[in-house]
Amino acid sequence: MSSRHRGRRSALPAPVLALAIVAIAFFALPLVGLLWRAPWSSAWSYLTDDGALTALRLSVVCSLWATGLSIVFGVPLAWLLARVEFRGRGAVRALCTLSMVLPPVVGGVALFFALGRRGLVGQYLDRWFDFRLPFTTAGVVVAQTFVAMPFLVITVEASLRQMDTRFEDASRTLGASRWYTFRRVTVPAIGPALGAGAVLAWARALGEFGATITFAGNFPGKTQTMPLAVYLSCRPIRRRRSCCRSS
Repeated sequence: MSSRHRGRRSALPAPVLALAIVAIAFFALPLVGLLWRAPWSSAWSYLTDDGALTALRLSVVCSLWATGLSIVFGVPLAWLLARVEFRGRGAVRALCTLSMVLPPVVGGVALFFALGRRGLVGQYLDRWFDFRLPFTTAGVVVAQTFVAMPFLVITVEASLRQMDTRFEDASRTLGASRWYTFRRVTVPAIGPALGAGAVLAWARALGEFGATITFAGNFPGKTQTMPLAVYLSCRPIRRRRSCCRSS
């Protein structure tokens, strides 16, 4: 087939192309506006500030921990939802993805009711083990994992459903154990989806704000992640604007 024919087959209809361009502009314009209003003259001082560097380091560390926990627990959960028939599977899937639709602040409150010092489980952690999650760095990781894991579960579950199970059946027929088949056949087969889900989970954890500030608080060097630091740095700007409007 000639290159002219290939190009003709891949060309989008004009209305679809116009809608795609509008969608690109929709995503690009906020970024352009952010770059336009950014304080470039003092950007370096902001980036090298000790508080900003500490918040950035805490964000990266906690988001990586949240991504790791999402992989450790999310991959078996996705495998269960994709491969095992059991009563109430739809309800379990809805429960596992609930944090995607909950407002982040509501998710943080829910974590408080479950894992807080007087929560459903947190009261026993405090009473028996003298262990508290709220307002700690571990609480940041828990909050980020709560909102990020569903992205990995959905991505990996879809890949497992589309995967050809004949390779797994052949491995089992040749005498491999279920664990060996899972490690050497299933996981490599879903590798691209697992990588995409991990990136989505990491990005969601890195940008988490509402659940973090509600469940873990905003303590510099301990629970103040980069989104929280950015929010605090924008408060003087919003205050000046409100004063200008009132005057």
